Amino acid sequence: MAWNEPGGNKPKDPWGGGGDQGPPDLDEALKNLKDKINNVFGGKGSGGNGSGNRSGGGSPKAFVAVALVIILIGYLLMGLFQVDQRERAVVLRFGKFNRIVEPGLNWRAPMLEQYMKVDVGQNRRYEITEEMLTRDTNIVRVTLEVQYQVLDPKPFLLSVSRPEEVLENATSSALRHVVGSSTMDDVLKDNREAIRVMVRKRLEEYLQRYNTGLVLRQVVLDKTEAPSAVRDAFDDVSKAKEDEDRFKKEAEAYANAVIPQAGGKAQRVREEAQAYKQKVVSEAEGDAARFSDLLTEYRKAPDVTRDRLYLDAMTQVLGSTSKVLVDSDKGGNNLIYLPLDKMFKQSGGSSRATDKSQSGSTVAPSAAGADDGGSGSSSSRSLYGSRKGGANYE
Repeated sequence: MAWNEPGGNKPKDPWGGGGDQGPPDLDEALKNLKDKINNVFGGKGSGGNGSGNRSGGGSPKAFVAVALVIILIGYLLMGLFQVDQRERAVVLRFGKFNRIVEPGLNWRAPMLEQYMKVDVGQNRRYEITEEMLTRDTNIVRVTLEVQYQVLDPKPFLLSVSRPEEVLENATSSALRHVVGSSTMDDVLKDNREAIRVMVRKRLEEYLQRYNTGLVLRQVVLDKTEAPSAVRDAFDDVSKAKEDEDRFKKEAEAYANAVIPQAGGKAQRVREEAQAYKQKVVSEAEGDAARFSDLLTEYRKAPDVTRDRLYLDAMTQVLGSTSKVLVDSDKGGNNLIYLPLDKMFKQSGGSSRATDKSQSGSTVAPSAAGADDGGSGSSSSRSLYGSRKGGANYE
């Protein structure tokens, strides 16, 4: 039921005041609150006769204890702070480095210690674009991208005031040093990768020397180009150099294809010449040896050797013809026809003599042959004839 609900005999005062229906007395309300606090901490309450006289007060030690407890709890709560998973915190005690705290809920002493957090898991990057002078007094425009992270929070926060600005200046210095030591062709196309590696190496040396607490993750040489004022002319020069390189490579490929073939042909010709030389020399040596042997035999038996040579020569000459006309030894006018083609065919002669014999004329009878009686010696003489007589061959 509400304290001022109508119908009651006496209005109820929530502040424990008198029976009048006026506003509650502030002093009396504070007194009632003080009595309740004293009762909680073992103090003595005031009299309840409503006279307003104070018969006793709360203990000062109780107030001090409550105040100390409240202050201690507030102090402890004020010292709590949260460090995320990708962060690290550096705690300073009286402005001097004390420790590095890991991710999680941590505590530091308020007013005695302070902390600074830094994100060590973030992959940071920045890009620099500058026009520089090369070693051969040409101007190039270079765009370089650097990716880095915070490796050590202590030097990053305490050693250098603006470490990222230091990194940008160090990058510009390293890039200018490397590009200034290179030619324009090296920067634009020939040695781009080597320049990127040299810039990164020099930049890492700068970061270690300055103790910035940063570590490089990647250095990318993004663009290298000539200034806009001379870009068209430089593009023409670049195309001409590319054509030159292409023509050189095509010529080298053609040379690599032709030279081995020519070398092979030359080697074959040399080998054939060497074989021909050996053949001619061997034949000459054989002929000389055979002539020497023949001369020795001729000296032993001149007549026999002479006849043998004559027979061999006639055999070689008559072997390539199918008709032979021989003068008769008996002084007649009779013409003796020798069927050499058939003789060759019977003795297994060459095919060329056989072909010529098929176009020969008919055999004419010979009186001298009939009178001779077909003796072997007469046939032999008729075949070869006299060495002094005139024989005609076809």
